[in-house]
Amino acid sequence: MSSVTFLNTPEALRELADQTHSPCQCSLQRCAGWDSVNDTEWPTAHMQHVATLRDPEVHEPTFEEHHPQGTRYDSADAPVALKFFPYNRCEVFACTRCQQHVMRYTEFGGYYVDHRARRLDAAHISD
Repeated sequence: MSSVTFLNTPEALRELADQTHSPCQCSLQRCAGWDSVNDTEWPTAHMQHVATLRDPEVHEPTFEEHHPQGTRYDSADAPVALKFFPYNRCEVFACTRCQQHVMRYTEFGGYYVDHRARRLDAAHISD
């Protein structure tokens, strides 16, 4: 069992997203949508695991996506919908330098592994 908090409501995620953060120049600033961030780019020394969006009661979360406005998976303005892919497979981290929150999940396909990250923005959290 994970020691981080399971966030299962949009309100709980908004509360986290609304926390004050300062500008940061790390490699994650480019991650407005789901961007690939390999292990050498991920600022491990400055990232603190603070929450999970993955329901511990669901063995295999859905791969269904939620795009009511016609956005795409990697769109910076795509809704953050907790019950849908990839949010239902995410961990949330906070930068210890700037307090910016970032969601991260790992995509597996055939013979590759792709770590993806997206900065948490309260404006895109969907009910």
